[in-house]
Amino acid sequence: MNDVATAPVRFGKIALIGIGLIGSSLARVVRRDGLAEHIAVCARSHGTLDTARALGIADSTTTDPRQVVDGADLVMLCTPLGAYGAIAEAMAPALKPGCIVSDVGSVKQCVIQDVAPHLPEGVALVPGHPVAGTEHSGPEAGFAELFDGRFCILTPPSGTAPEAVDRIAALWRQAGMQVEIMAAQHHDRVLAITSHLPHLIAYTIVGTATDLEEHLKLEVVKFSAGGFRDFTRIAASDPVMWRDIFLNNRDAVLEMLGRFSEDLTALQRAIRWGEAEPLEDRFTRTREIRRGVLAAKQA
Repeated sequence: MNDVATAPVRFGKIALIGIGLIGSSLARVVRRDGLAEHIAVCARSHGTLDTARALGIADSTTTDPRQVVDGADLVMLCTPLGAYGAIAEAMAPALKPGCIVSDVGSVKQCVIQDVAPHLPEGVALVPGHPVAGTEHSGPEAGFAELFDGRFCILTPPSGTAPEAVDRIAALWRQAGMQVEIMAAQHHDRVLAITSHLPHLIAYTIVGTATDLEEHLKLEVVKFSAGGFRDFTRIAASDPVMWRDIFLNNRDAVLEMLGRFSEDLTALQRAIRWGEAEPLEDRFTRTREIRRGVLAAKQA
């Protein structure tokens, strides 16, 4: 499937279950480009639903997953991963034949395991991961340009109808994303190193700072340099979302964490023994990764 410009994909009714940063940003794209006749939103909090209506990104709202998917052509799961199984079970009886179920989660094998068994025949599952975001959350945090120039990874299970994959790919291209398709297991290993491990490190470093003596903690905040500021931004991300990411991608995260621990030990040894060459060699090689990120316009 090539990343080429296509006519906008359109749906009669889109149901968004969860309306945080990603869900509300997608809703804004759908509204901006007229990609659906009706946007239905489901969330646990009436306050969140009131906000979605006030922002003009919901035509109807409910706290009931079964009600929100009734008659939907596309259902997009935008909640933390830990809620997927219960939501799938609750909404399944109301899904109509021909409906497509997708999601925006950062782990993909668990989507196939937790959602697919509940879906009735004639409903396609196309797991997806728009690799975009900020540290902010909630419907107010969304903006249509969030996805511009970023990648969206789709991980359809074997046997998924190609037309369903094409429609989800077209939706994310319309949002400004480049679409890649890969196996769910491969996705989870790649994201373990590019996203999940960096977040784990950020949470750890900022957590270490919070455990310092009070006078040191105040100075850490006062004299934060660029590196620590970047870590605090990452560590400000939604804690429930990241809890579920680590629990649902534990094997890949633990594998990458083991590799990182070995490399960190080697650097620790080089610093202890004053070995300049290994340090400079590692720092020189890692600069190339940054250049690659800049070249791919993902900085």
